[in-house]
Amino acid sequence: MSNLRTQTRSSSDRTVISDNNCPSASSTRRYPSGHPPTLRSSDPEAVVTVRIQDLLTNNDSPRLAGESAEHAKLLAESAGLLPPVLVHRPTMRVIDGAHRLRAAKLRGQETIQVRFIDGADEEVFVRAVQANASHGLPLTMADRTAAAARILKLYPSWSDKAVAAVTGLAATTVAAIRKRAGGAAQVAVRIGRDGRARPLDAARGRLVASEIIAKRPNASLREIAREAGVSPSTVRDVRIRMQRGDDPIPKGLRTNRNNKANAAVGGNHKSQASDASDALLLLQQLGKDPSIRYTDAGRKLWRFLYAYVTGLEKPEALVSLVPAHCASRIAQLARQCADSWLSVAEQLEAVSGTAR
Repeated sequence: MSNLRTQTRSSSDRTVISDNNCPSASSTRRYPSGHPPTLRSSDPEAVVTVRIQDLLTNNDSPRLAGESAEHAKLLAESAGLLPPVLVHRPTMRVIDGAHRLRAAKLRGQETIQVRFIDGADEEVFVRAVQANASHGLPLTMADRTAAAARILKLYPSWSDKAVAAVTGLAATTVAAIRKRAGGAAQVAVRIGRDGRARPLDAARGRLVASEIIAKRPNASLREIAREAGVSPSTVRDVRIRMQRGDDPIPKGLRTNRNNKANAAVGGNHKSQASDASDALLLLQQLGKDPSIRYTDAGRKLWRFLYAYVTGLEKPEALVSLVPAHCASRIAQLARQCADSWLSVAEQLEAVSGTAR
């Protein structure tokens, strides 16, 4: 590989000296894809040599106490080439490597090796935290805590583990910071380190998936997963449960969901929630009956009842969807359906001998 260096001048009169023999720095951990987008670079492995006078210090550093003069002095006195610093191309701010930049100045250097990145300020801050937490002078606990709190405000949908991976904190510590913040935006899903969205209320996601399956039984797993905000494997489990006549929500999730609902409701809302719970409980009991669970007719009946009950779990939501000019006709239709159901109830009660 050639050792020749070529000098070019940008439109802003900054001198950039390319060096094809400079070693590339090790890659950093990835944060969740899409939240925020991966910082853009035409060649993430390219290292160039830039005039020190063209670089600016970062006024948005995750280090609350600023640079350590002692650490910079130690770097300056060390032998060998300083690793490349990370620079935000649009602003020429040094995002990672402030101590290396200061050490280069102490050495009397006029140039320093640089790796450029592009991106918005929010993205750049995350990258700065990630880089400073993974090498060099360690961030203090106060630095990491403040950084985590800020990232949670910037990207409230990030999971605790995703923020922990960037800041170097434990996920439980991030969870405590999120809880203390209080004012953090409430989101329905969390983005994990793998970039996948997962619902905070897993039971609700399964319920939505079951409603979609009941209405569109031929829809693909991915299509349902995308609409319900759950994984395809969860949709597959919900579908299997419905085919068996089981409740699509596992017992553990049902218990947690009911506890949360009971803590949140009161007065008339409490009685409405109780009615809905009673209907779901009856469905669960029906689903365990062999004559329902192990026959085609029984499973078809159960799916019909399930779609009807869950569809009316929140009547006010249904009412809000009705156009004003259609209200009277839909009200008439609702009464006709109610009369039909009442007739069905009376006939069934006559058969079972439980007429009121």
